Amino acid sequence: MNSIVKKFLLIMVFNCSLFLILMIGLQNNERKNRINLLVNESVALPVGFIIGSSFISGSIIGGVLTLNYGSKKS
Repeated sequence: MNSIVKKFLLIMVFNCSLFLILMIGLQNNERKNRINLLVNESVALPVGFIIGSSFISGSIIGGVLTLNYGSKKS
């Protein structure tokens, strides 16, 4: 398998496992807030879900953007 494909699969498996742990941990959370968007507000979500999902999406985007960075041939 190509090294870029292996790195991508590692990034996706790691972040999906973090998302599963986030879902399991937030099952009994009752404290919920709304996010103010430009047009309107979102649905009421737990604060931990908002913070955790933004961390996971940043991790995915950062990992995907740097996939080809280290594999340049000289």
